[in-house]
Amino acid sequence: MHKLNTKVLTFAGVIINADFNNIRLNVALTYNQKPEAESSQEILSSNEILSSLQNPALTETQKFNDVYAEWDSFETIDAVRNALEKSHNVIMIEADEFAFEKFKQHKNQIDIVFNIAEGLNGISREAQIPAMLDMLKIPYTGSDPLTLATCLDKSRTKEILLYNKIKTAKFFVAENVDDLSNFKLKFPVIIKPVAEGSSKGIFNSSFVTNKKDLFSAVENYISNYNQPALIEEYLPGREFTVAILGNDENAVALPVVEINFDELPEDTVPIYSFEAKWIFDTRENPLDIFSCPANISAELENKIKEVALRTYKVLRCKDWSRIDIRLDQNGEPNIIEINPLPGILPNPEDNSCFPKAARAYGLSYDEMLNKVLLASAKRHKLI
Repeated sequence: MHKLNTKVLTFAGVIINADFNNIRLNVALTYNQKPEAESSQEILSSNEILSSLQNPALTETQKFNDVYAEWDSFETIDAVRNALEKSHNVIMIEADEFAFEKFKQHKNQIDIVFNIAEGLNGISREAQIPAMLDMLKIPYTGSDPLTLATCLDKSRTKEILLYNKIKTAKFFVAENVDDLSNFKLKFPVIIKPVAEGSSKGIFNSSFVTNKKDLFSAVENYISNYNQPALIEEYLPGREFTVAILGNDENAVALPVVEINFDELPEDTVPIYSFEAKWIFDTRENPLDIFSCPANISAELENKIKEVALRTYKVLRCKDWSRIDIRLDQNGEPNIIEINPLPGILPNPEDNSCFPKAARAYGLSYDEMLNKVLLASAKRHKLI
């Protein structure tokens, strides 16, 4: 580690960053790169990735390839590397099956790992890299393996929220169609895989209004995703997402983002589905789907931020997370899910909530990422 000169950046009279860090760290950026048939760019030489043509989620009624939806593009990975390199030394370690040996080999050259790896296999996939790093005693950004595994399993997350009296939609978990004999939720409902992110498995057809369609949907979901199906009562209100930066008393909720479902095609359900995120909203044909700061009353803003920060604390999130919230029929905020590895598309023209909220707060993309690193370095007592 090497000392740097300190430069102070303020926003609304408040110090929000100090040269991204007052020391120069040796940072390993670990990642999963999304296969892109249209691009020959590569971060590093990589092991062969399972062909997306073998996508188990493709069926007669589900035409979208969502296997690698959680992984990052070359553009995003390169932007993160460039941001970190402005203040630190960066090496790249791909989160593949050889990751443990690479971390072990470079252990003495790494002060901290900046983790954006999502993994691929199993409900533990987001926790796999942090578990390796814990074993090797290498500090890393973001939440620990328990929080990552818990937040990916939406039913376990909801159980913890309910125990702590945090509102979330009523739900039911089906491991097979026979479980539906005990189904007592009110229609309409939303059905999704219990442990996926980036809107994987959430389609327009996930909105179900009767038991016959529910039986068929559960059977398809369990078959396609090889995991239980989560069924939730549909929340009819407005939807928001809250980006959070920092830890403990220094954790701050950035400006609230609202999702404007009026921008979606008329025949689509007002949910932030895979179609809404990846099919309808593209760089070539962008939708004006996000408002930040959200046009809401101060009272509602405070309610949303308060429940988001409380959820962040209850789930023991670290350094950063994005928390999705939807209003129920009474206008009360309900937690939809927690994203401890938030999406971070770098282009301001792309709809990416965490960077959008950060910009509204007064942080550039590079400053946002280095602020995450700073929070983590402080937590690990590296500075």
